Order: sequence, then structure tokens, then C-alpha cells
Amino acid sequence: MGGRFKEKEGFQLEAFLDSPQVAKRVANFAKADTVYLQGETCSSVLYIKSGTVKLSATNEDGKEAVIAIMEAGDFLGETCLSGPSELVATAMAMEATTVWVIQKKEMLRILREEQDFGNYFISYLLRRNAKTEADLIDQLRNSSEKRLARALLILARPDKEGSTVTNVPYIPQETLAGLIGTTRSRVNLFMNKFRRQGFIDYSNGTLRVHSSKIGGVLHE
Repeated sequence: MGGRFKEKEGFQLEAFLDSPQVAKRVANFAKADTVYLQGETCSSVLYIKSGTVKLSATNEDGKEAVIAIMEAGDFLGETCLSGPSELVATAMAMEATTVWVIQKKEMLRILREEQDFGNYFISYLLRRNAKTEADLIDQLRNSSEKRLARALLILARPDKEGSTVTNVPYIPQETLAGLIGTTRSRVNLFMNKFRRQGFIDYSNGTLRVHSSKIGGVLHE
């Protein structure tokens, strides 16, 4: 089943999720709205149709750590598929964001009945797991300057855009600092350095990342 959503370039994820074959509801969030809270019961899988979402976790002392920046095409809340569980992070919209909410029972059904989607979803989870492992290694091995360069490359997603210059949604320096485990002042220092070196620039309030140039930082 689901064969009509498969073309030469691969499975058409959004066409499938937007079809009558998938029961879902649409949820819209304004900038700074909470999508879900850490500790809430996980009961559905969310697909980000548009926008950007920050995932962060807070410890018992109230200290917040930024776990990831999720963008259009990413899934959230997939841990509900493994059984009753609590959400380990808070998700907050960083800009106007639209998500498709698929209840756990429906998600399990389409995973079981739609092989093409199941294959896509497994591949997505494996890629995300590999990125999580790479993030941990990055924290252990690399300087904060290299961690920032890598974070900007990931946010730029040059492999998807097919371009060496990519616009990146506005992300506060405090958020970038939390993402790479350093201070805002250090991020500001490196961002100014990257701009002087031509690795990044700003156009009409949008950050532009020159992927082919900033990638060299990781090999220094």
C-alpha cells in the first residue's frame, strides 16, 4: 500500500501524511508558544509542517539545556510508540509553526500497514540517532568554536538545499549557546569572527551560512 506516494526520488512523505489515509489534526503555534511540556504524558507523534521548534530540558535546580533545534520535516514525540512514557523535554515554537498531530494508535496503524512510510520512518529515526551520537562526541572532543560551526552547518542543511549558501531561521544567541554548551558572549565572539571571515552574513535580518567556507573550521 502507499505505492502512489513513491516516485523516482523516493517516498513522498508530506503527500502521504496529508492524504485521507492518515487521520490527524492540525495545530498552529505562535512564536514562544509551548508545543508540549517536559513531564507530560506522551500520547501522539507530531510532524513539523512548517516553522522551528526548540527542544530543551530542565534539571531539578531549574537549569535549562537546549537539546536540539527541530525544523520542518522533523518528527516529535515518537517515544510514545514504545509504550507509556513521559516527555523528557519541553518543545517551544521559535517562530510561527504548524504541526500535524497523529495519535499513537493511528501512528502504529500506518507503520504496520504502509510499508513505504514504515521504511521512511525507520530510516529517519536511525539518522536522528546517529546525529545524537555525533552531538555527544562533538561536545567531548571539539572546542566551542567548532561546535558552533557544526551547529550552523546542521541548521543550514546544505545537503537538502543543494546550495553552498543557505538561509537559517533566526535563532537567539542564548539558544545557540545552550545548544553547544557555552556562554552567549562566546557565541557572539565567534559569530563576529565568522562574519569577518566571510563564513556567514546577514541579509534583511536573515542569517546566511556559507557552508563550503564554514565547514573548513571543523578541519582546522
